[in-house]
Amino acid sequence: MYRNYFKSKLFLKYFLSYLFILLVPLAIMTVFIYQNAVNNLRSEIEQSRLNQLSQTKAIIDGRMKELSEIASRVSYDQRLTPFRVHDAYYSGEAIQALDQYKATSSIISEMFLYFHKDQNIYSASGMSSLDVFTDRFSFRNWQQENVYRDLNDVKFPTMYPSDLVNRGSHRQETMLAYLVPIKPNSPNPHGTILYLIKEAELMSLIDSILGQYQGTTYILDSKGNVLLDNRQGEKLIINEANLLHGLTDGIHNQRLDGKQLSVVSVTSETNGWTYATVMPTEQFFSSVVHVRSIIILFFSIIVLVGAAIALVLAKMNYQPISTLVDYANTESRPHKSAAGIAKSGNELDHIRTALQDYRSRVDLQEPYARNHLLSMLLKYGNAQHLTPELQEALDVRFDHAHHFVAVVGWGGSEAREDERQELSELFAQIQFPELNAHVYGVELAQLDQLALIISFDLRLEEAPFDHVRRIAEAIRSSMMESFNHTPILGVGTCYPSPDQLNQSFIEACSVFELRASDEPGTISYFEQLSYATDHSYWISSATLMKLSQSLKQGSYDVAAQIISSSIQELNASGLSVLLKRCICFDLLNTMLRAAAELGIHTLTHEVAASMGNNPLNEEIESGLLSLACQICNQVEQINQHEEQSHMDKIVAYIDSHYKDYTLSLETIAVEFALSPSHVSRTFKEKTGTNFTQYIWQKRLDEVLHQLKTTNEPLKDIIIQVGYLDTPSFIRKFKKETGYTPGQYRKLHMENGQADPASDPEEE
Repeated sequence: MYRNYFKSKLFLKYFLSYLFILLVPLAIMTVFIYQNAVNNLRSEIEQSRLNQLSQTKAIIDGRMKELSEIASRVSYDQRLTPFRVHDAYYSGEAIQALDQYKATSSIISEMFLYFHKDQNIYSASGMSSLDVFTDRFSFRNWQQENVYRDLNDVKFPTMYPSDLVNRGSHRQETMLAYLVPIKPNSPNPHGTILYLIKEAELMSLIDSILGQYQGTTYILDSKGNVLLDNRQGEKLIINEANLLHGLTDGIHNQRLDGKQLSVVSVTSETNGWTYATVMPTEQFFSSVVHVRSIIILFFSIIVLVGAAIALVLAKMNYQPISTLVDYANTESRPHKSAAGIAKSGNELDHIRTALQDYRSRVDLQEPYARNHLLSMLLKYGNAQHLTPELQEALDVRFDHAHHFVAVVGWGGSEAREDERQELSELFAQIQFPELNAHVYGVELAQLDQLALIISFDLRLEEAPFDHVRRIAEAIRSSMMESFNHTPILGVGTCYPSPDQLNQSFIEACSVFELRASDEPGTISYFEQLSYATDHSYWISSATLMKLSQSLKQGSYDVAAQIISSSIQELNASGLSVLLKRCICFDLLNTMLRAAAELGIHTLTHEVAASMGNNPLNEEIESGLLSLACQICNQVEQINQHEEQSHMDKIVAYIDSHYKDYTLSLETIAVEFALSPSHVSRTFKEKTGTNFTQYIWQKRLDEVLHQLKTTNEPLKDIIIQVGYLDTPSFIRKFKKETGYTPGQYRKLHMENGQADPASDPEEE
């Protein structure tokens, strides 16, 4: 569509700005571009070298760690003890073991095992004396007497510089020797592992660092000795190379041997090795000499076509803004054109207003994200992942000193949908300033229940439980003001850390499930239940109830804490062994009863293993924990199966009702007696797409099918699939397919090219 861009003041501003920039005097542009090209090229080269050095360092550190781990495994391998290695019967097994260890690392050329003061050395090829070894592997700079001394005296992993090794009469190789004492980190090692590494194995890692540029790559050990270098051009002398050892990580400018050099250096935190690349800086300038000639050559052309380029650039920058204005207009005020906006005001202001409107729509999804996060907190109790940024984004905070959970529900009576919705809105986030309390509502999977996370600060000389009761009464009062049929509450124990909210949630669920009355407005406290069942040594009913509820919820962390603390209390009780064993059966019976109520009947064979023959030892605790783990795992499997079954039914329901324009997340939640947040979260987890996108795709697929197989008017087709906003559907259709619906129909029905002109039915 033709548009007169020059009617827009914003477009004229872009055009004049680009025109001015493109007509900057030649001298200023030449100097700036030339200097900028040199600096950018140098920075890119140096940063590239730094990244490659860091990558090389990580790879070599990993290989050295791999060799140290092999040495550690050798030191604990029973096949490679001094006795077995020297024993003629077991020596073959030891040689085979060395061969297996050697094969685990690709950089090991040869691997030797030496025991201090021994006259022999051992490898995958067999045993040989030290004299034979030094004849077979004769180092140019590592003399024989030094080999003997280092094999016996080395206390720390040590790498010897690259050296020429004579292997036989006509074979020479450049290799590095790496000595690792065994046992590693022992002040008195009893032996040494000697690795021989071909220089080419490490050289291949640094060959590509310099690329086409001249310079040298060095690897220096923690003492500044050059272990390896890869020369491409003039090589530095050793004394100058040692100056690289003290450099910090990064890029440096150094003057060595009378030349200005660019030095890139990184140091390993693992072994203290320094990786450095040294490059003459003059080669950077020589690489960009041609840039100056190109600038001078084409500047005259740039002047001639500058106005045209400025016009194109201005259009390129203004066109997205114009498109955004049109889109914002279509969403909000369809009858006002972009030209009208340009005349009456600034297009950017209009876009800003539209974005604020879209932000308000995004905010509608915030409760679902907050509910998911708080649900995870109730399930796992790990509040460490709640970073300050995340808390601020979702408007939650846990900076109070005490925390507990309450479960709100209607008990045996069924609440109306409007009551459930009103309850969720009432406690989505509420404060009781007079009690220093902050309340967050969390929708549970059960449609008739709501969890409340309460954080508060105590007043002076007030017991925590008394304050909890005051908060619970305040919550009940708020509900009584809003509902004719007041829900009932189950209140968990108060804890000092939000990390323990999962325990308080289990307790709240327990006392809610086993409440004494279904009378509206009843409040049941887990702590009162605990006090009422207090005995001198028996495991309290409250503890057993909490254990049962934790297993039903699949919360292994809470169940494990209950089992461990109960066993510890029994061990400290001083009761007889027989009585302790009887009390232990309370735990076991509670666990089996919970499993039976969950429909898990396959754990009978685990009972004997759980109790053992000697009560209250570690095996019993381990057995009970194992049993709890199995129950929780099966609960997770049952829940996942039920969720998948729900999702299958929900997907099938959507597939058969997606043409209903009233279909929404709330109607699905009511249909399947689940909370909307639970449906939204689970649908995304199970299908990989969100609820809205899934329905859109179903409707889009049906429209595509109708366009290809029928001649019905487009508006009728769109209404048939449950979409009432025809212009909005057409925009989304074009964004998805690249065609308008009319173009798509013509393309597929005539097998021809789509007409780029607008279709009458879409205007």
